[in-house]
Amino acid sequence: MHIIIPEDYQDCVRDLDCFKKLRSHEVTVYNDSCKDPDELVRRFAHADALVLTRERTVLTEDMLRQLPRLKLISQIGKVAGHIDLEACRRLDIAVAQGAGSGTATAELTWALILASRRHIVAEANRLKQGLWQGSLGQKLHGHRLGIWSYGRIGEQVARYGRAFGMNVWVWGRSGSTDKARSDGFEVAPSREHFFAQSDIVSLHIRLNDETQGIVKETDLARMGTHALIVNTSRAELIQTGALQNALVNGAPGFAAVDVYEEEPVTASPLLNMPNVLCTPHLGYVERDNYESYFATAFDNINHFFAGEPTNLV
Repeated sequence: MHIIIPEDYQDCVRDLDCFKKLRSHEVTVYNDSCKDPDELVRRFAHADALVLTRERTVLTEDMLRQLPRLKLISQIGKVAGHIDLEACRRLDIAVAQGAGSGTATAELTWALILASRRHIVAEANRLKQGLWQGSLGQKLHGHRLGIWSYGRIGEQVARYGRAFGMNVWVWGRSGSTDKARSDGFEVAPSREHFFAQSDIVSLHIRLNDETQGIVKETDLARMGTHALIVNTSRAELIQTGALQNALVNGAPGFAAVDVYEEEPVTASPLLNMPNVLCTPHLGYVERDNYESYFATAFDNINHFFAGEPTNLV
């Protein structure tokens, strides 16, 4: 089969141990980010299967109709709105997905919290410039950590907070807060209290039609001038423009962001704000995580074309 893997930014997939699983197939890998539908159709014209990395590549019905040879889309992680699943069903294109532990994203979330609170990037850059201490950092012990959504990743971040001696509480839907309460974590008495009294708010909400824009500018305005909001989930969870406006107005005072409405990002105003720590969507981009994710995607391909049971959507 001819397998195509688009948007391998770091040109790393061929170096993974699990890439050997595709040794009986012809494989083409693209390393750039292409958003032009016509160009993507041209690239995918001879693909029997596509391996998509998260939501990097959008596949519309119009594009899929121009790919008559395509039989399988093997998705890294869970399928989201970037694939027109109804069109796939009508066109008899199978879609397979995988799952991960979320540990890599939880660890990056904690790295961003530590780096932002202690101004590590700015201080390291100052030292390289021949300068000494230039800011006053803030410890985590004894401060309030708010976790919105106690799911697979939120639970891990909450436990990190507990290990660091933070006062952790949770906000979210009843199923989320019930699970947090059963694990011994406090639940915020209200949404208003959650934002107003958390020193750090970390978002771990799954993006869908109901949660898009769920964090409003009024929520952010309740945060303190020394408070930090962290988003390693999805940029669209925050109302468009709300984070920038809130940071300009000084509440919250800081943000750490790993996700953006347009990716790869080149022109976000957040990139030039001194009170924002920005990383290029590194949450799931980690070697062990990639080995797990891509191994599942490659197994799905081999099982599908061998007529064996496959984890189809």
